Formats: sequence, structure tokens, C-alpha cells
Amino acid sequence: MARSGGAEVLVVGAGPVGLTAALELRRQGVACRIVDRLPERLPYAKAVGVQPRTLEVWDRMGIVRAVLEAAVPMRGQYVYVDGAERGRFDLVLPPEVPYGFAALPQYETERLLEEALVRHGTRIERGTVLDAFEQDPDGVTARLTDAAGVGEELRVGYLVGCDGAHSTVRKGLGLPFEGGAFPEAYMLGDVEVDWDLPEGYGLRSMLLDDAGAVADVLVCIPLPGRRRYRMSMRVPDAAPGASAPRGSAADGIAHGLDGGGTAPGLADIQAVLDRLSPRRTTASALRWSSVFRISHRIVDRYGEGRVFVAGDAAHIHPPTGAQGMNTGVQDAYDLAWRLALAVEGSAAPGLLAGYDAERRPVGEEVVGRTVRHATAGGVQAAADDPDDPDDSRTLMLREAQLLVGYRGSPSVDPSDDGPRPGPGDRAPDCGGLLGPIAAYPVRLFDVLRDRRTVLLLYGTGYGSGGVAGRDELAATAWRATGGRVDVCALVPPDAPKAVRDTGPIPVYRDAAGEFAVRYATGGGDRSIAFVVRPDGHLGARLTAPDPARLAAHLARVFAAPDGAAAA
Repeated sequence: MARSGGAEVLVVGAGPVGLTAALELRRQGVACRIVDRLPERLPYAKAVGVQPRTLEVWDRMGIVRAVLEAAVPMRGQYVYVDGAERGRFDLVLPPEVPYGFAALPQYETERLLEEALVRHGTRIERGTVLDAFEQDPDGVTARLTDAAGVGEELRVGYLVGCDGAHSTVRKGLGLPFEGGAFPEAYMLGDVEVDWDLPEGYGLRSMLLDDAGAVADVLVCIPLPGRRRYRMSMRVPDAAPGASAPRGSAADGIAHGLDGGGTAPGLADIQAVLDRLSPRRTTASALRWSSVFRISHRIVDRYGEGRVFVAGDAAHIHPPTGAQGMNTGVQDAYDLAWRLALAVEGSAAPGLLAGYDAERRPVGEEVVGRTVRHATAGGVQAAADDPDDPDDSRTLMLREAQLLVGYRGSPSVDPSDDGPRPGPGDRAPDCGGLLGPIAAYPVRLFDVLRDRRTVLLLYGTGYGSGGVAGRDELAATAWRATGGRVDVCALVPPDAPKAVRDTGPIPVYRDAAGEFAVRYATGGGDRSIAFVVRPDGHLGARLTAPDPARLAAHLARVFAAPDGAAAA
């Protein structure tokens, strides 16, 4: 067995989660390898819903344009019960949210991420299996077997398991994966239909039994193409796959596509449409089909030592609300920026432990919510659920994953009852920012794109120091992090020219006043500092900022540079 090195991180699994982790690591200059046991990308439209928050993540990574051009909008869903229309569920978000809901087949998502990864010099090593691994205080030794059967022993600093519900990495860590399973099997099919349902709208059609429980269900999600949908439906007793053994996976976890069952044919899907479609329609152009099984499980911790799990390797749940892939992508993004600092030797003690502290509560909430919705009849049933928000705006923001926050995390400053957004909250976008040269305004997300940690300095005061005080804060950030923080200044629309002039840091004028509103600055000549983490969440909100407070926050994240005194 050959022994090799050179990579700092090994990513196992090349689905959307593993690809996001590898791409973000490479973008931040970390040498990594990514392996996948499959010989090629699967042509299945499995995970199709892309949430607005995931689009924001991919915006920060510089790939959102390609995703938007390949996807179709998801505008809402029609709901039918026992053949009667019960309403239309519109996916409407506040106007300041930059992206809406989208649908994109998983194989297209993987293609776009893989192409971006290749541009950064890394290719998926397909047909390669992780056989085993061992870790010690200094690193991880992984044993791989490639597509030709050649073994390799690889030494890396960290191992990330994005290898799905039957994760080898999770099992190697011995992580409990507690939960349960749904007894029903489901059919999936990628087909075209000739109905006149409005473009961008999905369909959920249900039949209820005498007790009011869901006895039969059809869910259709639009895909790119002419009247093309990814359809899911319960397997009737006489359909292919109905008699496949429940929990038949080798590890006892029945989740995902059932590769051992007989795939349903077009006639099986047509029979369900004849029974549940709100109007007569004919299905055609079947691209693929399968039987699908659902479990709901979550690990008791997202990693141990130098080995971590993300996505389906850490949590699995019903597909209701298209939360799974999106939650996994955000797992990977939260972990990747931490690993990048750890590889550099720039991470503060405990920074990697913050991954579990932040992401496992999110996973627990998503598993619980999707199970409730799956048993109650979909996301639209949330109005009758005491654990769900009462107003539609909050419901939409939560389903869009825009309310995910990390207040109380050890990686952010303590939260208080002050203005929002505060430490741990998502950093919102805004428009109307003007630089000194371009004649057009830009959005805040344009300023943040392709950057790591960013210190945003708003206002004109900075105590009695004025511009000099602003520059001192910037110098503090650079000293405390070894130059690993980008600094940008934002000033009110009526700021004097001396404050607007560019010095050692770029300055943007909040010409439309949107930043002041979205970030609740209070206006006037007040000064506020915001630390925006690489994942687009606030690490700190410092009113009347001073260098000592800023350095204290940065010490939560960054190790003191060589030769610098710890704060």
C-alpha cells in the first residue's frame, strides 16, 4: 500500500455537501482531496429545492450566477385535498431578500459545484473508497482503495465525512445515529405532463382517511424543462417496490433511493396521477424513477477530534420543505472556514468545537420540524402546529433558512436585547452603496463576495478620533489576525468629503440609507462596527467601538499571530 501526503483535508463524498466543503476549502487556499465511491455522477433529480439562504452562501463563494441560470423559480404550491383545491401556498419573501426559492436537479447542482472545484485545481477521485481511518493528536491516517483496486495510505490534518446516510466516517467515529423510520415506501419519478398548472408552482394532492389522516399523497416539484416535474408518491400495495423489506440496508438505516427494488414504470406513475391529479393529465418522457425510503435520525455530536460529519452523514429526515441538502450545504460552509483557519494555525482554541455548537441545534430543529410537517400534510399545515410560527412572513423566512442564527455560540460575542441584527444573526443584504469611482450602486453582498472575515465600520464619529479612529480600528483588526480580516467603511449619505475619501480602506456611501435601516444603526454621527464571518453571520456588533473590544472579539476566532501578544 502506497503512503502519500500533501493534502491537509480529506473530504469523503462528492454530493452537494462534500463539493461545497471542498470548494470552500480550495477557495481559501487549503490543499484538499475529495473522493467518492461512485464511478460517475448519478443522473437523478433527488434533492431539487434550493433555498434562498443556500443561494446567499453560493453568492459568497462566487458561483451563484451559474446556479441561477440553470435553475427555475419556485413560486409556490397548490394544495388539493380529496380532489378539492384547499388553497395556493405562495413563496413570498420580503423585498430586501436578494434571492427567491429555486428548483434545480441534484445532478446539475453537483455539476456546477464540480466545475468550480476543477477551476481551483481539484478533481473528484471517483470510484475511490474510504476503507478505514485512525486519528491521533497530530492528524488522521486514512486508508483508501481506488477504482483500480490500488490501496493508498493518506496522512491528512482533518477528515470530513459527507458520505451520506450510511456514512463510513460516522461509523468509524462510533457516533450514535438515533431516530426512527417511516413505514411507507415512496416512488420517485422525473416526468413531463400536459396539464396547465402555472409555471413555477408545485402541487401537493392528498386523500384523507375516515380519521382525517393522510392516506395517499402526490407531490410534484417543477424542474427545468417543458412542464417537467420531480414527482413523489406513496407506493401502493401492488406497485413495484411495495414488497421490498423495510429497513433492508446493511446498517439497518432505510433512507434514500432503494437500489435493490424494482423501479416504477410510467404506468405506475400514471396510475397515481389518475387517482390524485386535480385535472386529467398524461405523463410522458420518464427520465428516471426509483423507490425511496425515509428515516429521521441525528448524531449526538458532529465530530470528534480531527474528524467531522456533515449533511446526511449527520442528520436525515423527511424531504418536506426541501430542507435536507440546504442544511447540509450550510453545515459544510460553517465547517470549511473554521478548518481553513485551523490548517493555517490561525484558529483560536475551541473554534472547531464551535461547529457542533452551532450546527447540531439546527439539525435537531430541522429533523423535528420536517417530521411534524410530513405527518401533518406538508409545510402549509404549520398554521395548525403550536410549534410553528403564527405569521406567514416568519414561516417563509424560516423555510428559506434565513432565520438560522447562532446566538450563544462560543464563536460569537454574547447576545443582548439590543438592536438586531446582533451577534450570531444572519448579516442581511442591502442596496444603494456607492463607491468613489463606479457610477452605479452596488449591494452589500457584492462588497462581501469572495472575502473571508470582514470588518464593516459604519458612521463618521469613532469617538473623538474621526477618520483616525476608524483607521486605528482597522489596524487593530489586521494586527490581531495577522492580516486575515478585510476592512470596509460605510458612511451616511451626507457624510463630509473628508470622511468619504478613501485611505487605507475602501469607503462606500450608504446613499439610499438602506444599510442604516437593515442594520439598525440609529443614524446620526454614531459609529458601529460589525464583524461579518465568512459564512455571512455576524460575529460581533460593537456600538461605539474601541480597539480593545474589537481585539477581544477577534480573539474568540483567531489565534494571536506569531510575535503578537494575545488580547
